[in-house]
Amino acid sequence: MPRFPQFDRSRLIIKPLAERTHDLQHASLLAIDELPAALDELSMQRVATLGQRLVAARERGASIMMLMGAHVLRAGVQRQFIDMLERGLITHVGMNGAGPIHDYEMSQIGATCESVARYIRSGEFGLWRETGEINDIVREGAAAGMGLGEAVGTAILNSDFPHKDTSVTAACVRLGIPITVHTGIGYDIIHEHPNFDPAAFGTASYRDFLTVCDTVSNLEGGVFLCFGSAVMGPEVYLKALSMARNVAHQEGRKIAKFTTAAFDLIAIDGDAQQEASKSNPQYFYRPWKTILVRTVADGGESFYVCGDHRQTLPHLRRAALAAETSGKG
Repeated sequence: MPRFPQFDRSRLIIKPLAERTHDLQHASLLAIDELPAALDELSMQRVATLGQRLVAARERGASIMMLMGAHVLRAGVQRQFIDMLERGLITHVGMNGAGPIHDYEMSQIGATCESVARYIRSGEFGLWRETGEINDIVREGAAAGMGLGEAVGTAILNSDFPHKDTSVTAACVRLGIPITVHTGIGYDIIHEHPNFDPAAFGTASYRDFLTVCDTVSNLEGGVFLCFGSAVMGPEVYLKALSMARNVAHQEGRKIAKFTTAAFDLIAIDGDAQQEASKSNPQYFYRPWKTILVRTVADGGESFYVCGDHRQTLPHLRRAALAAETSGKG
């Protein structure tokens, strides 16, 4: 028995999603070739270079991994994202725990994103019946040997959900692309539900971490993209890179010459190619020191692109398509 008091989850009231107001509707997703306003000139130059690097990495068979925060899905770029997957411009997708939640809700009911400010006041935040189905999916998937991302993506792919064609997790499973989810217990709304199984989530998410390690093992000549993830993306990548380099060194190989890029909303105050001083609060901004400086110090190259994901991902896709056409990959 636990030493300290435990909250009784059986007392919770779980409501259907039909009673929830949503901030994002399926109709707001960008069309496949819709291109938002351009970024500033320097950012567009960086995006153009990254588009070329994606094509080059694909041609040499190197990893193109993207770790992302859930706001990428909330930006409504699913169609263009999936097109990049189908073209082989991304070969591994890793999400935080909120990613599959938005993906599942959007696929099932064509809407997602509740108002935290509204529902936290009444104690309804996160307590929605259909969303809690993910807990059963992960428990069953973990028992079947799946990772967390594969379990959710497979469930959506095999469902009759009306919008599963714009599900990123389902697209990954359909295409055989690793889809991984990296959770922290207590971070996500499905952890509130009585059917949440922490052991199953821990097992499935750790399998996903080991899949990331395998992908990073093939990062030489490849590309690592971090979209809107200030903690999960940099930290999972950092540990995976250390493990992959440990084995590579034993085999006389190097994982050093690759491209990294961080896409985020935060403006970096200083030279992004140099680590910030500890007197600068942005020293603690992990994408800067981890992705842009420390892990590419032995021959890699990094880029930072500041902008809304609804702008940056479509322009990255367009840049890669341009590189394909011009043969500059």
